[in-house]
Amino acid sequence: MEHTVVRCAEGHVFSTASFPLQHLGAGRIGPGRLLRCPRCARLRHAVPVGAVKR
Repeated sequence: MEHTVVRCAEGHVFSTASFPLQHLGAGRIGPGRLLRCPRCARLRHAVPVGAVKR
């Protein structure tokens, strides 16, 4: 199983075994997804670390 390194909206970096690419409902939410962050234990918007451009 492939792991993806992601960053949550709070700035925590962690890896996840799956990074679902399906859309939630009728609207798109961009490259990020809602995942449960293991550091803050809440559902957070997370994006792959490689996708973050500054």
